[in-house]
Amino acid sequence: MLDAHAICNYDVIMKAQIVQIGNSQGIRIPKVLLEESGIKGEVDLEIRSEGILIRNISKPRADWDNKFELLRDHDNDVPIAEPTAGSRFETKEWQW
Repeated sequence: MLDAHAICNYDVIMKAQIVQIGNSQGIRIPKVLLEESGIKGEVDLEIRSEGILIRNISKPRADWDNKFELLRDHDNDVPIAEPTAGSRFETKEWQW
């Protein structure tokens, strides 16, 4: 993923044409832009006042495995709170 402080090998603005693709329109993104940005596969498109922002789809729990490994490796895998007996619903009405 592109970092705000990442060093870019290309300090130029590239131009692209909007082209017909079936019943839609699109642009061909130069390979170097895709490689440097890390964008691949499915993307999010967001309309901004200055144009359209293209970015990788954010996956809210994508880095959880890494976070859990860090906790385990630093022996910091402890419960945040002691387990409770549960509510009436949890103890009487809920069935597994």
